[in-house]
Amino acid sequence: MKTALQLRTSQHLAMTPQLQQAIRLLQLSTAELQVEIQEALESNMMLELDEPSDFEGPEQEAPGSGEISAEEEEEEPPALAPGIPDGIPEELPVDSAWEDIYDGGGASGAGNGAEAPAIEFQREDDNSLHKHLLWQVNLMPLGERDRLIAITIIDALDDDGYLGTPLTDIGELLHAEMEVEPEEIEAVLHLVQSLDPAGVAARNLRECLLLQLAQHEASTSWLREAKVLVSDYLQLLGGRDFSQLQRRLKLSHDELRQVVALIQTLNPRPGSQIQAGRTEYVIPDVYVKKEDGTWKVELNTEFFPRLRVNQRYASMVRRADNSSDNVSLKNHLQEARWFIKSLRSRNETLLRVATCIVERQRAFLEHGEEAMQPLILHDIAADLGLHESTISRVTTRKYMHTPRGIFELKYFFSSRVINGAGAACSSTAIRALIKKIVAEEPHGKPLSDHRIANLLSRQGMPVARRTVAKYREAMSIPPSNERKRLA
Repeated sequence: MKTALQLRTSQHLAMTPQLQQAIRLLQLSTAELQVEIQEALESNMMLELDEPSDFEGPEQEAPGSGEISAEEEEEEPPALAPGIPDGIPEELPVDSAWEDIYDGGGASGAGNGAEAPAIEFQREDDNSLHKHLLWQVNLMPLGERDRLIAITIIDALDDDGYLGTPLTDIGELLHAEMEVEPEEIEAVLHLVQSLDPAGVAARNLRECLLLQLAQHEASTSWLREAKVLVSDYLQLLGGRDFSQLQRRLKLSHDELRQVVALIQTLNPRPGSQIQAGRTEYVIPDVYVKKEDGTWKVELNTEFFPRLRVNQRYASMVRRADNSSDNVSLKNHLQEARWFIKSLRSRNETLLRVATCIVERQRAFLEHGEEAMQPLILHDIAADLGLHESTISRVTTRKYMHTPRGIFELKYFFSSRVINGAGAACSSTAIRALIKKIVAEEPHGKPLSDHRIANLLSRQGMPVARRTVAKYREAMSIPPSNERKRLA
């Protein structure tokens, strides 16, 4: 076998570190970008906040600053995709000129040179159902034996406050410490069930509701009937068989309605009101508001500090000096310029994408979800000359503040459903109409999926019954037999 040399030519896409940085910044959320900016400020001596100072006079030319020639200036960062126009066309009915938001001079972020205000994150509450119950048990005058049983029962509770472990298994757990009778465990269980929140340590839904009803005042209206209903006819109530309940309880329609209203005040998941959850904060990236009949799109510049290159350090760079210190200064200067340019590229792309979305979804802003237009990533990519992957990155975990609420940019994208006339309808609009139809249906005669599909067809949105069922289940709307309510 002979060894030979061959010369081949081929093309491949090579992503420079600068392009990789621009793409990475593009997909960061606002909170993550703030952390990235802070880390860049701490690690790069050439970056600084562009803050106005009352003590600084007119900026003087630093000695040696003229030694940075035009050849040393960094070239512009590569575009994320070919064909991107420099500015937003003025003929669009959406006013979002970049110059109204971004002030040049190599800065990025908040306008007017204001420092980004600190975000006060609420400290996560370390309270839990387990700790809440133990705190109450420790305040009670219990012996060590009963206290150990109570703690074992509390440890066996789930997040909803239910005791799913049989008492025999709890007895086996305690066997290593002491011998305990089932009656003794049952007695301590009743003690735990008297703690706050009402209904805790119940073994099933019926016991949970009865424990809560037992804590009501004896003079509460319809309390006795509610206890009988929960104790003996809870399955009928779950099946919405109100006529059978009226016969069994010998109650009129209005009387049964008041009994059910009392039961509906109870909490079937008592532990959920104690379990602490982490507070999630959403910072809008874009603000949309209507001024003089025109929808205006603006970037949220409040949480982004303005950055600039530190001219004092930049003036120390010498062109012909190859010392390690000078090379380090050059590298930091290059990284600082690219970081600022990448931030600006990110904000420009975000603004252009948000503007295009608003232009496409003006009907939603005017009339709500029922007017949502079908939209896919390819539509925005084609309008702006960007790649679909870029649109996907810029719309993920980015939020838009509108008069109708705060929405993730991806919320405005929905699949197309073609009606009989060949027109496209948005799946979001169909879901909104289903929700509206269900909200307006008769209390005693809820509409079936087939009837909802017929009503949608009359409104120009023909969909199959199984499609209605799929959208209904996605919105956690129960079927018609479970939506029956007392008028």
